[in-house]
Amino acid sequence: MNSADITTVKSILSKPQKIAIIPHRNPDGDAMGSCLALHGFLSKKGHTVAVIAPNDYPKFLKWMPGNDSVINFERENPKAKEVIDTATVIFTLDFNDLSRVGQMESILQEAKADFIMIDHHQQPSDYAKVTYSDVTMSSTCEMVYNFINFLGETDQIDADIATNLYTGIMTDTGSFKYRSTSSKTHRVVAELIDKGADNMEIHREVFDTNSPSRLHLLGVALSNMVILPEYRTAYITLTQDELDHNDFKKGDTEGFVNYGLTLEGIIFALIFIEHREEGIIKISLRSVGDFSVNEFARAHFNGGGHNNAAGGRSELGMEETIARFNEILKSYKNKLNP
Repeated sequence: MNSADITTVKSILSKPQKIAIIPHRNPDGDAMGSCLALHGFLSKKGHTVAVIAPNDYPKFLKWMPGNDSVINFERENPKAKEVIDTATVIFTLDFNDLSRVGQMESILQEAKADFIMIDHHQQPSDYAKVTYSDVTMSSTCEMVYNFINFLGETDQIDADIATNLYTGIMTDTGSFKYRSTSSKTHRVVAELIDKGADNMEIHREVFDTNSPSRLHLLGVALSNMVILPEYRTAYITLTQDELDHNDFKKGDTEGFVNYGLTLEGIIFALIFIEHREEGIIKISLRSVGDFSVNEFARAHFNGGGHNNAAGGRSELGMEETIARFNEILKSYKNKLNP
């Protein structure tokens, strides 16, 4: 953040505000961690604060401090609308375009509040009064730590805030293995541990609470994996019937896409998941090195994200989507084999 933005934020927060904090639709660990951490910080400063999630999120995130206060827009629509309508400040975290909040988009567009964006994705929109955007950051949670630091108030970070920030950084860095993990990231994490984040317990809550049905679904996913060595690519497909047969719950496929990258020589991995009710195939894309899945998703699958992690969608059926992907892939052979 530049000095002018810091001054603006300090002025806005110098008096009690009614604040809504919004993550993107289908919020992940970074989105919920940053929202809950900021909720804790702003509440300690005397503001009236509410986190509104556009829809539900995985069970493995619902242990996080402050989770019980989250308003689910889909289930608590009137309450959520009232909070947004009466808010004087709205923070949008871990996304940079209002289209990322699904059915909440029109309500946010009509809101009279001052918007403050904190996000690390590429190509931010210009809807916010204050935009703190940095694509070099590991996570929005690391940025929220910086945000609190810019205000000179890291002494307000307690164990609950530290826990939420640690969770988001851990999940968005693939447990600190992605290239975006910097020495500064580790210094922030060290500070969070010093402030009470229990790294072993957080990891257990997120990664070691699997249901039998999730592991069965993982087995199906791995059985469905297709490896294309000439393109250094691997992809997984999961149909709606396969999800239903294995008692799918939100979050069950989290991390499945990364298994392709564990194969020797593979630098591009995808998972295609059928969502029959929405009429789409949801696509998650991952890469290692310089191959940009952000550019690939933006060019071909109405998506985007980061250079090494992105999402997209297809409105074709599964077979048609895979056929289209295989055709597109042919033109990337040289980029995948530099």
